[in-house]
Amino acid sequence: MEHDPFEFFAEVRASEPVYWHASSAGRPGFWVVAGYTDVVSCYGDSETLASGRGTVLDVLLRGDDSAGGSMLAVTDRPRHRELRALMWRALSPKVLGRVALKIEERTAALIGDALGTESFDFATRIAEHVPMNTICDLLSIPEAERPDLLRWSKGALTGAEELDSLESRNELVLYFMDLAQRRRAAPGDDVISTMATGLIQGEPLSLEEVALNCYSLIIGGDESSRVSAISTVKALAEHPAQWRTLRAGDVDLDTAVEEALRWATPSFHFARTATRDQVIGGRQIRAGDIVTLWNISANNDERAFDEPRTLDLSRSPNKHVALGHGPHYCLGAFLGRAELRALLSVLVGTVRDVEITGPATRIQSIFLNGYSSLPVRFLPR
Repeated sequence: MEHDPFEFFAEVRASEPVYWHASSAGRPGFWVVAGYTDVVSCYGDSETLASGRGTVLDVLLRGDDSAGGSMLAVTDRPRHRELRALMWRALSPKVLGRVALKIEERTAALIGDALGTESFDFATRIAEHVPMNTICDLLSIPEAERPDLLRWSKGALTGAEELDSLESRNELVLYFMDLAQRRRAAPGDDVISTMATGLIQGEPLSLEEVALNCYSLIIGGDESSRVSAISTVKALAEHPAQWRTLRAGDVDLDTAVEEALRWATPSFHFARTATRDQVIGGRQIRAGDIVTLWNISANNDERAFDEPRTLDLSRSPNKHVALGHGPHYCLGAFLGRAELRALLSVLVGTVRDVEITGPATRIQSIFLNGYSSLPVRFLPR
């Protein structure tokens, strides 16, 4: 975004918290919902605000999402409930516990290697390795194939050209279709095997449906966790008093994780389509209208958060919407929190100071909120 989103949305919330953004350049108009209460209410109403046509504004402006009805994030009830239940069965406490243990081990090793280095890019040396490997552990992806997945995942949302993004998305889907076919023939104890062999209403998922939901896990679990970690380290360096409080043990790590998530807000927005006429924030919404829910605004709404532009790692309560809300609440929330908790825990235990050594590079996206690079130096304790 070209302008400061916090200043822009503060003005929106003060003047017109639900407003119509008129059509332009041949693309349809859409509603902008900026206030915390309205955003939370909309997320909870999956009956009149549907996800099946798409949940990202840029996709909806070009037409319906081709994965609608197949990928969990862009599927409505009743199929959404059944598909989510199938995927949850794979995320057993045993599986999640095993993956969470690897998160801390991997984070500690990566930070340990970087300690004392004069300067390094936190994004490429540490942040991009933890979430991708976490999802790959969950899906039992062979180590040798993981670098390709990281490259495709980054390209899918941040490709310089639309064709580059499309090629990356296609590579991911084709890879997972092949893997799903292999797991269906020889299933193991992983999410892909569970989806490839599971039934919904007595019918198995198609290979494409399995692949699309693997794609969703990779994109959601990698991109959002990666940019959240980068944002968190940047915030700690820029707020030394908060870092000292955390390092001294005066802040509960789980509480700090929630503030890190609110501060990062990795997705600017999500979108829905009105299934019938309704009223949101006093405005009349028509059936078929696109409705965008701006997490970046809701998580900085002065009516919901005291001094929202002040980083407060002890903030409680902290009912942010960084991971969504309602029926489409992030399926990978447990792992996302585990990754940030491991990052904070290892930093507290091994790092004295975090210094930014050069300008951070912001991701150019209307959907993904964060940075693609962050030069830093970690001074050991």
